[in-house]
Amino acid sequence: PEPLTAEEKRAWLDSRDAVALGSDAFFPFPDSITRGAASGVKYVAQPGVSIRDDLVIEECNKKDMVIGC
Repeated sequence: PEPLTAEEKRAWLDSRDAVALGSDAFFPFPDSITRGAASGVKYVAQPGVSIRDDLVIEECNKKDMVIGC
């Protein structure tokens, strides 16, 4: 197949919604959540146990994302 053009790639990425984000490690800062939201992430799975889990959960709540620890 022909490679996608930059415009086609952008259109495909912009159409993503209800994306799941998972990690085998905790998110120590809410910046990953903010970045994920910009890419259509709605569901986050991570083991938790960071001393900053409260900040990460708060950011998920602000972005209307579901987080499971």
